[in-house]
Amino acid sequence: MKIERRKTRAAEVYTSSLNDIMFFLLLFFLIISTMVTPAAIRVLLPNAATSEQVVTKKNINLIITQDLRYYVNDKSVTKDEIEPALIAAITKEKEKNSNVEVNVLLQADKSLSLQNVVDVIDIGNKLKVKMVLFTQKPD
Repeated sequence: MKIERRKTRAAEVYTSSLNDIMFFLLLFFLIISTMVTPAAIRVLLPNAATSEQVVTKKNINLIITQDLRYYVNDKSVTKDEIEPALIAAITKEKEKNSNVEVNVLLQADKSLSLQNVVDVIDIGNKLKVKMVLFTQKPD
């Protein structure tokens, strides 16, 4: 004998709380997005005779490996070609923007003699370019 239920139950999913969650997410993202770009207001700046141009900095990588291979911006050069390669890279950056300060980032292997590193730094001093020697923190 089969017993049947008198009331059939319908499955329901209550979605009223989803409206509250979506409202709080929207409110959260609106508040955060206004805090991220506070300098997005564009203004026309007045002219001044004594104002200075903003100097941007560009970096040129100079790498010296353990076996005395030299690389200027990932391009292999000999020791005699370092100076012309640096001059070419500096003039290329200056042609793009005249208000650019060029730095040479020197990455030398720690097993090199000091004279090899000083020779390259001397080339930078001759070209009157700022050179930064990379080092590493001991573990």
